[in-house]
Amino acid sequence: MTTLSDTSTWPPLNELADGFDANKGPVSTALADRTITLVNANGSRVEHQFTGDEVRWDYFAAEGDPHGNERGADRYEAFEVDEQLYYVQFHTSTRPNDAVSLLLDLRSGHALSVVSQIGDTAPRVSQGFMPGVIDGVEVTGTAPAPTTSLLGRRVLWVYSEEHAYEHVYLSPHWYTWHCLAGPERGLADTDEHTTYQLRPGIHVFAWREKVIPCAAVTVADHRNARDIRSHGALFGLDESGSATTHFTFGAHGRLLSTTAHPAEYDPAR
Repeated sequence: MTTLSDTSTWPPLNELADGFDANKGPVSTALADRTITLVNANGSRVEHQFTGDEVRWDYFAAEGDPHGNERGADRYEAFEVDEQLYYVQFHTSTRPNDAVSLLLDLRSGHALSVVSQIGDTAPRVSQGFMPGVIDGVEVTGTAPAPTTSLLGRRVLWVYSEEHAYEHVYLSPHWYTWHCLAGPERGLADTDEHTTYQLRPGIHVFAWREKVIPCAAVTVADHRNARDIRSHGALFGLDESGSATTHFTFGAHGRLLSTTAHPAEYDPAR
């Protein structure tokens, strides 16, 4: 039985997975038969060869990159976020404690790679963010960068007919989630987050939970505050604490309210 104040009774990640993906967007095959090479900001190169459902990748580490050279082949899912803007998600078999999220802007040539990694850290799942460019595509516009654009907003997210949450974006480091419907109904917590802007109004929002050993990467189009669309993935440990859980999902959202702080108390300052 779940007790609101006893976090040891909170449902594990694998219990959340059932039905949580009901509002997932359609999977795109637009990347099939394409090779996309990312040149990361640290100089490393990652080549991705996509089929309809598998990505073969080769990581060529730059000098000083601790990742080292590596290759693998994994099943992936891709979602079209906006015109020529794709979100790719896969769980690596060569590094089973890692999940990879790619944001590929084929129009501007910019990219953002996010690696969620299970470890002995606090929180248990950490995340690394690496901007880059797409080799062979003319680079225009602004590179993905951290943003405070969401601060002060309270947004309702509906993942299925049974799963709904609200998010309150508090500061550049913290946000609060509150479950309105589903297995976690009534539960709430304040956790770490990182937010990047990809295009005006389109943001990557990634969070790391401290109670349940999991993290999420989402990308959402906030340009219409009454009809926000998001795509994402959760990755972490199941109730045994040793096996991984990884699944994609989607949500429909809408802005509930916005808090305007006095300048001297603005959390973004």
